[in-house]
Amino acid sequence: MENIVKEFLEKKNIAVAGSFKSKEKVAYRILLELIKKGYNVFPINPNLNEIEGIKCYGLVNDIPVTVDAIDIVTPPEVTEKIVEDCKIKGIKYIWMQPGAESEKAIKFCENNNIKAIYNMCLLVKSI
Repeated sequence: MENIVKEFLEKKNIAVAGSFKSKEKVAYRILLELIKKGYNVFPINPNLNEIEGIKCYGLVNDIPVTVDAIDIVTPPEVTEKIVEDCKIKGIKYIWMQPGAESEKAIKFCENNNIKAIYNMCLLVKSI
């Protein structure tokens, strides 16, 4: 999985799906850290129009440009839908934060040639 982490972090266009209600939320912290590191970020939350001055998208498929990777910080049942959308969008790298993963989402990634990272936090592991 270390090679997949390295490949994920080499990508430049990264979506972040989750709750951005406060700066204490994991998704919000990941978004800010990715911005700080110079990544092009695309927040995904159907309840927001904008976060940190960046357009927020309702769904993965609403993003009008190519997205290389996504970090998911959602309940497992939401993650399962997001990984299906990632396949349609052509996203090949998915990082499921602890608590966001499910066996179904992991198997979907394996069966669809999507490189999945799980059981580790992006903030702790890599940035």
